[in-house]
Amino acid sequence: MNWEMFREYDIRGLVEKDLKDDVVRDLGRAFSTYVSERKGRVVSLGRDCRLSSDHLRNLLVEGMLEGGLHIIDVGIVPTPLFYFSLFKLPVDGGIMITGSHNPPEFNGFKVAWGKSTIFGEEIRYLGRVMEERRFVRGHGELEAYGSIVDDYYAFIRKDIRVERPLRVVVDAGNGTGGFVACPIMREMGLQVMELFCEMDGRFPNHFPDPTVEAYMQDLREKVKREGADVGIGFDGDADRIGVVDERGEIVYGDRLMIIFARDILHRHRGATFVSEVKCSELLFEDIERHGGKAIMWKTGHSLIKDKMRETGALLAGEMSGHMFFADRYFGYDDAIYASLRLLEIMAREGRPISELLKDLKKTYVTPEIRLECPDAIKFRVVEKMKEEYKKRFKVVDIDGVRFYTDDGWGLVRPSNTQPVLVLRFEAATEDALDRMRRMVERDLERLMADLRV
Repeated sequence: MNWEMFREYDIRGLVEKDLKDDVVRDLGRAFSTYVSERKGRVVSLGRDCRLSSDHLRNLLVEGMLEGGLHIIDVGIVPTPLFYFSLFKLPVDGGIMITGSHNPPEFNGFKVAWGKSTIFGEEIRYLGRVMEERRFVRGHGELEAYGSIVDDYYAFIRKDIRVERPLRVVVDAGNGTGGFVACPIMREMGLQVMELFCEMDGRFPNHFPDPTVEAYMQDLREKVKREGADVGIGFDGDADRIGVVDERGEIVYGDRLMIIFARDILHRHRGATFVSEVKCSELLFEDIERHGGKAIMWKTGHSLIKDKMRETGALLAGEMSGHMFFADRYFGYDDAIYASLRLLEIMAREGRPISELLKDLKKTYVTPEIRLECPDAIKFRVVEKMKEEYKKRFKVVDIDGVRFYTDDGWGLVRPSNTQPVLVLRFEAATEDALDRMRRMVERDLERLMADLRV
């Protein structure tokens, strides 16, 4: 068993290499032990449309049934609809099989207890149960649920009001988001133009990852060509949103959160908002300026949700497009719901996205930059950088190294899901931006070389 599968907030690996049949079956058994120890028995199970997901589902079910669990299978769904099942159905927890935005040869599992996903030590505990083969035995049951999509639509119809028609392009990247999002958008009177909304686990057009600019190019071009009001992109399991404005410009997650936070603060003065270390300084400043409380926190959907519960935040968001609404919603990341909230705001305001953000001061920013770095050394590289940079800069080290210069800030943090370091920079001028980036890349090259020896 490869322990590197057990990430900070999910379990993920290469199909057949890491996710071997016996390993996946044992994960089902270990989850049964975990649930039994906590006096539970009924769980929900969902999966994405990857070619490997059906097979992994069958293996997982074998292990869970051996462990005596009652499984309610909600089928092929976006991850947010699996999360929705935790609130809608009488379950104690569950597992979502998804590789999210990773290439087709990957897959993984998001594990939930209660109404939220487990992370950190709880995930590693499952690994120890597997290693020790400490499995409970019982006689489980498998039940196919009718339609969690219909239940989700019923909730959306009561919550969302889009007051005028808009022209929307949706790029689902052949993941699971399109078949749920597009019908309800059309029902609300929106004119929807689809890009790659047919589910295809090979992802033949582009990987469904809206943080990568190249994968947003089809959406940008379609928005401009069709004169659409907005473009919406989903990642593979639709828990992350990408947005393109009416000019074809990408609206990154931190700026999108500014739009949502301002809307919430109109109704909830003094509300708390959580965002993560990759986000623009403009976000934190804007929330405070509009009467809210802004908290900077660690990256990761489970970590963010935990901080939301701790602080009572009404919204949290990540640069990567995870948007967590506790205002009118359940506090988990749902890109379909976030897209509908955005369309609701646009329709009510009667202004394009570029106009909603035109009062922000000009800064120069990079998107997320992913620098390859082996899993074996990536955390040590960041620790070494933290030691060096604390001697030279103001540093926030809650998650990686976020350092501040006189004219901007930069970030280096180890990814929890891939063998990469994630970088981002923001500065008052293009020259300052380039200077910071060159400095960091030079320092990382040196540190990685030292640690590879």
